[in-house]
Amino acid sequence: MESLSLLADGFAGALTLSNLFWVVAGCLLGTAVGVIPGLGSSMAVALLLPVTFALEPTAAFIMFSGVYFGGLFGDSTMGILMNTPGQGSAIASTFEGHRMAKDGRAPQALATAAIGAFVGGFTASILLVFVAPWLARFSSSFGPAEYFALALFAFMATSSVVTDSAVKGLLSLLLGLGIAVIGIDSVTGIPRFTADSQNLFDGISLVTVTVAVLALGEVFHYATVTRHTPQGTMVASKGRPWLSGKEFREAAPAWGRGTAIGLPFGVIPAGGAEIPTFLAYGTERSLDRRRKDPQFGKGAIRGLAAPEAAGNSTTGMAMGALLALGLPVSATAAIMLAAFRQYGLQPGPLLFERSSDLVWALLASFFVAMVVLLIINLPFAQIWAKLLLIPAPYLYGGIMVFCALGIYASSSALFDLGLLLVLGLIAFVMRLNDFPMAPLIIGMVLGPLAETSLRDALVSSAGDPSVLIDGPITWVLYGLLAVILLLSIRAKVVSRTRKDV
Repeated sequence: MESLSLLADGFAGALTLSNLFWVVAGCLLGTAVGVIPGLGSSMAVALLLPVTFALEPTAAFIMFSGVYFGGLFGDSTMGILMNTPGQGSAIASTFEGHRMAKDGRAPQALATAAIGAFVGGFTASILLVFVAPWLARFSSSFGPAEYFALALFAFMATSSVVTDSAVKGLLSLLLGLGIAVIGIDSVTGIPRFTADSQNLFDGISLVTVTVAVLALGEVFHYATVTRHTPQGTMVASKGRPWLSGKEFREAAPAWGRGTAIGLPFGVIPAGGAEIPTFLAYGTERSLDRRRKDPQFGKGAIRGLAAPEAAGNSTTGMAMGALLALGLPVSATAAIMLAAFRQYGLQPGPLLFERSSDLVWALLASFFVAMVVLLIINLPFAQIWAKLLLIPAPYLYGGIMVFCALGIYASSSALFDLGLLLVLGLIAFVMRLNDFPMAPLIIGMVLGPLAETSLRDALVSSAGDPSVLIDGPITWVLYGLLAVILLLSIRAKVVSRTRKDV
């Protein structure tokens, strides 16, 4: 009952005129960015990071959460209408969603996606109200060894599952860790990897890295590669933008199963919503094969409903893991964790104690965001698709200018602009060679936590490394890590075996 009382106070904060404005603004911006292939919520949050420091923390994070959820809605819209998903989490939705659109059922496909996203996100938000405080209390029992195990768990799990090549994932992670240690060592006071440049004594700002990697690198990739790639044809969306009773009954069980599949992945650093969406799609496909009249391959509504619910339930729970544990499970969550630190806030039990108003207003805003997104997407999805009419050179040119202005406004240093360009070129080369970006961001965000925790643990044990595995929480974390790595290896072996056959 205490959680419900605190949630009611949170709604009082979230529904103020100013905060409600930022919820709507975040949802609109996230959907708009998600609609454009190649962008996504992570880029939107990265671009907004330098310019939101003028806002008070509650307003900033309410807007970020709207962008986070809105990006998923926009990704699915383009996946259905153009067979061009904006992010990996929308790929599974395109399989049956685009077939529905080509079959003249685009409005019903968009309605299925919007309702599925609402069901998944709303269910996760309800669960968060009761789970997040418990997770925060549980994390209060963490010491340096547990935090090091948690960081290592995030590093290895993210690096091994977000790409077909674990080597590329680990190299991306090492680059992020390498960037994180640049600057003056907080313990010894000795400059590290600064090349005697005073501009690097304070380290490299995460804002600069995220904008360069997620935004500027994408601009370079578009200018040299994507613009020469043939684009898909958008399917027109005409007809009733709602589901019939039969269609609703067909989709409802899939929404429920997808939501259930996605929830656990919100607290597992497995790169975001890609894995649960594919699992939800695979589950529905397996069930479909047992039916007398299989529908998969013909535009099965359940093949769209389940991935949409799974993706949004994962995202909702990911916000809980971020708030209660300080654990980012995707690149977007990692950027939001960096934003918390920029405001001098550390997610975890102390956040619930010292900034209770912010936490509960943010949790309440999730419910508001789900309703707002349903309103602006259910009847108006085709209108959002009109954003594709913006000439791409103008769009990406504007993004590039916004990158430079944002970084200069946050640091007022020309050196950071040069650093932005160098890191953007590095990100471009990584993209050309299929290196994942999420491990780099998570490595940079959690690198300082891992280093500090490792040092504190070894100092407290007089250098005895056994302290790192001395405790039930560390055993559980390392055990889960081993299971995830084994499953990842098995999945890759099975995939390659099928290709060989």
